[in-house]
Amino acid sequence: MNREREIKVASWTGIIGNALLAASKMVVGLISGSLAVVADGIDSMSDILASVVTLIAARVLSRPPDVRFPYGYGKADTIATKALSFIILFAGAQLAISTIHKLIEGTVTEAPSKIAVGITLFSIIGKLLLARHQKNVGKKTGSNMLIANGRNMQNDILISSSVLTGLLLTYILRVPLIDPIIALFVSAWILKVGFQIFMQSNVDLMDGTLDCSIYNKIFQAIEQVDGVHNPHRVRTRKIGDKIMVSADIEVDGKMPLSQAHEIAHEVERSLKSQIDNIFDVAIHVEPIGDIISEKKIGLSRDSFSD
Repeated sequence: MNREREIKVASWTGIIGNALLAASKMVVGLISGSLAVVADGIDSMSDILASVVTLIAARVLSRPPDVRFPYGYGKADTIATKALSFIILFAGAQLAISTIHKLIEGTVTEAPSKIAVGITLFSIIGKLLLARHQKNVGKKTGSNMLIANGRNMQNDILISSSVLTGLLLTYILRVPLIDPIIALFVSAWILKVGFQIFMQSNVDLMDGTLDCSIYNKIFQAIEQVDGVHNPHRVRTRKIGDKIMVSADIEVDGKMPLSQAHEIAHEVERSLKSQIDNIFDVAIHVEPIGDIISEKKIGLSRDSFSD
């Protein structure tokens, strides 16, 4: 099964699974009078939309490079991750506003019934299975959006566990105010997760990396090639689950062009043999000692520290 197909299957699994959980929790929450369970159901509704986003992105990812996008459509994964963060932030904000209004208006009246406890237990088990599936497929395919979606669902387990704790306390102590307080906690957690995913997706959009150790691997791979001097302006950019590497190297200026060209190819082969998931390698060859003051981008051995 290819990468795009695996992402599509995982997305459909998330849509169907979250639809069942959301419908169950919202119906039971309304019947039982539990704001926290309704809140948990709203969070699952946002997960449905998140899985739809990943499904659409998977279709875009399968397109080959063209005139408009010569690097291909791999960045659709990053854009989808950013969209997921907005969906999560919106759901959290809406939930917080709704709960605060209910507290101000004094519409919290009675403690939830036992059925709310049962559906929350069912939700925890369901979310555990969905989160594990999304994260496993995300790691296997290198899809940040599936990993983000799985992480969101994994956090839902903690949310549902908090809801369950609140329901048990509410039922035992018969204090209805505990339920909306738990709902506020849930909304705060949703907002926190959304903000974290938003910030992490910025790294890919700005062609950054969270794992700077990759530069050590790049320098080591380049320096192993005979005839190469002073690798510099080294930089990477992530395109979906792939990495593009660019670098300048220096060679003997009296060397024939064909020999310099072969050294550049050897550098590319060295990089691809030592670093996984390389999309492309761009090597710029210069004579030894060529110094241009405008070279402000990328890293050299002198400027890089892990």
